[in-house]
Amino acid sequence: MSGGASLGLRPSGSYGSLPQQQQQPGGCHSSPSPAPSVSPPLAARKPAKMSLSGAGGGGGGGPRVFARICKLAGRRQRMLLLLLVAVAVAFCFLFSSLVSKDEDASPGVETMLVFSDHVRSFVNPVWTSSGRSVAQRDSLTANGLGTGSQMERQSDSSQKQVQGLIRSFPPAVVLNHHPCENFSLSPPPIDRKRTGPRPCPVCYLPVEQALALRPAQPSTSPVLQSLNYMSEENLVSKDSNGGSLFGGYPSLEERDKSYNIKDLMTVHCGFVRGTIPGLNTGFDIDEADRSEMQQCQRTVVASAIFGNYDILQQPENISEFSKDTVCFFMFLDEETEAALKNSTTIDHTKRIGCWRVVVVRNLPYSDARRNGKVPKLLLHRLFPNVRYSIWIDGKLKLVRDPYQVLERFLWRKNVSFAISRHYRRFDVFEEAEANKVGGKYDNASIDYQIEFYKREGLTHYSSAKLPITSDVPEGCVIIREHIPITNLFTCLWFNEVDRFTSRDQLSFSTVRDKIRSRVNWTADMFLDCERRDFVVQSYHRELLEQRQATLRSRPPLRPPMVQIQPRKMLPDNAAKEPGKASSAKKLPGKRTRDKKSSSKRSHRTKVIGGEEAIQL
Repeated sequence: MSGGASLGLRPSGSYGSLPQQQQQPGGCHSSPSPAPSVSPPLAARKPAKMSLSGAGGGGGGGPRVFARICKLAGRRQRMLLLLLVAVAVAFCFLFSSLVSKDEDASPGVETMLVFSDHVRSFVNPVWTSSGRSVAQRDSLTANGLGTGSQMERQSDSSQKQVQGLIRSFPPAVVLNHHPCENFSLSPPPIDRKRTGPRPCPVCYLPVEQALALRPAQPSTSPVLQSLNYMSEENLVSKDSNGGSLFGGYPSLEERDKSYNIKDLMTVHCGFVRGTIPGLNTGFDIDEADRSEMQQCQRTVVASAIFGNYDILQQPENISEFSKDTVCFFMFLDEETEAALKNSTTIDHTKRIGCWRVVVVRNLPYSDARRNGKVPKLLLHRLFPNVRYSIWIDGKLKLVRDPYQVLERFLWRKNVSFAISRHYRRFDVFEEAEANKVGGKYDNASIDYQIEFYKREGLTHYSSAKLPITSDVPEGCVIIREHIPITNLFTCLWFNEVDRFTSRDQLSFSTVRDKIRSRVNWTADMFLDCERRDFVVQSYHRELLEQRQATLRSRPPLRPPMVQIQPRKMLPDNAAKEPGKASSAKKLPGKRTRDKKSSSKRSHRTKVIGGEEAIQL
C-alpha cells in the first residue's frame, strides 16, 4: 500500500489551521473577502462536528457544505446523517399533507356515518378478504359527504348530531369466523308452569359484529329489476268482489298477469288514487310526517295500532347506535291517538319513547285489522328510501337490537325475506277451520277464499313440498330487504288481502308458490320459538281488559279456616290415681338407643356364694 489514503485515513493536511482553510477554494463564503489579519497559529486539534450554519451562503453553499461534511465525517457518521435527513424529509412531507387535508375537509368526512338534515344512516361497510369492515369513499360521496363544502352547508345542529353519532359508532371488528357457527338449536326449556309455545335459545352477535357482517351491496332480485305501481286519480268507487277503491279493483285478468314476472312490471299495490302514497290516496298522512318518512334511510322498525286495539309497547335493549340510525315509526288512527293522550304525553316532536308517532286519516277500510295490513305489507311504498324493514304487530314488544335481528335472520342466511311459521299448524285448510272456530272472520268469506284457491290448485301441506317447511306463517313479524322481488311479493300478497278476507295467513302460501314457480326465489320461514325470543307477545287490549274485569268481579279469596281441637286437660291428681293414670294413653316417643347398649344381646349376672356367675 502506497499511502494512508487507500486505508481510509485522513491526510495530515486535512487538519490545517482556520486561516489555511479559509484560503482554500470552495470555502464557506462564496463572495471574495479581504485577506484576514494574521493571527498566531492554532495548535492542531480534532475539530468539533461540522455545523450547517454555513449553508445560508450563496448558491454554491450547499455543495460546499456537503463536500465539507464528507471530508470531515467518517463513513458511519455520513450514513447516519443521511438517514436522519431522509427521516426529516419524510416527516415534513407527511405533516404538510395532513395540514392540507385538514384545510380541505371538514370534521367527520372520514367517518362511516352519514347525517343529512334529519336522515340518520351510515355507510355500508365492505367485507374484505382480511375480514375487516372499511368505509367506502364512493358511498360517502353518494350520500352527500364527498366534499367539505357540502358539510359546511349543514346546520350547526346537524353537525352536533354527527359528532354524537361518531361517538356512538361501534368500533371496527375483525371476524375470522362466525362466532355462532358451532351453535346448535335446542328445544325450548321445560317449564311445568308454561305448557304453551315458548322461546328457544338463539345465538345473536353483538351489534358491532353484526354491523361488520352487513352486506355491502343489495341482494340480487331474480328477473325483476324495476317495479312500478298502478295509479288512477279519477277512479270511481263501484260494487265489486275484486277489492276496494284503495286497491284499485284489479280484475282477475290483471291478477293473473301480475304473476307473469318480467324485468319491468307495473302492478296494483294500494294507493291507486295518487302518485304519492298518503297524499289524497286514502290512508292519508300529514306533509310533515311524509317528509320525515321520505328522509328515513337504511333501516326502519314499524308497527301500528288502529281502533285502540292494542297497548303501545316500548322497545327494549336497543343500542345507542341503533337509536341514532334506525327509524322507529308507529302508525295510529285518531281514535287510538285520543286514547293515548289520556294516558301518555306526546311531545312536540311527536315521539313516545323510541316511537315516532304518525296519525293516519281517511282510512280506506272500516275494519281496523284490514287497515293494519297497509303499513304491514306496503312499507316499501311508505318508506321508498329504506333498504331494510322490520314489521312487528302492535301487541308485540321488541326486546332485541334491530341489527342483531337483521344479522340473524337475513344476513347470516343470505335471504331477503324472513317470516316465522305457525307454532302449531302447517296446512292452510287447518288454518281456515281454526279461523272459523275462533270467529276471526265470517265463515262464508273464508269458505269462498279456500274454494277459490282449491280451483287454482291449492293442496294440503305434505313432505312433497320440502324444503318448504310450512304453508301457514305467524304473520305478526316480517323481516325483509326492500328489493324489487320482495316488493312484488308483498304487493301481490296485499292484493289478496284486499280481494278476499283480511286473514293474511290464508293467502300467504298461494302468492309465495306462484312466484316460486316462475323465479328462483322464496320466503324463508324460521321457527316460531325463535321469533318469541326477540319479541314478547301481549294480549290485545280487549282481551286484557276482559281478564282484568273478570279478576275484579271475583270475590277475594278468604284464607282457609283451620279448626283446632281443644286440648284435653287432666286434673292435678290424675297422676296420683293409678286407675285414671293407666287409662291415659301415653304417646309413643322416639325410640333412642342407649349409648352403652350394643347390638349383642345383653347378659344377666347372678351372684352365687360371693362369686359372680354369668348366666347366658
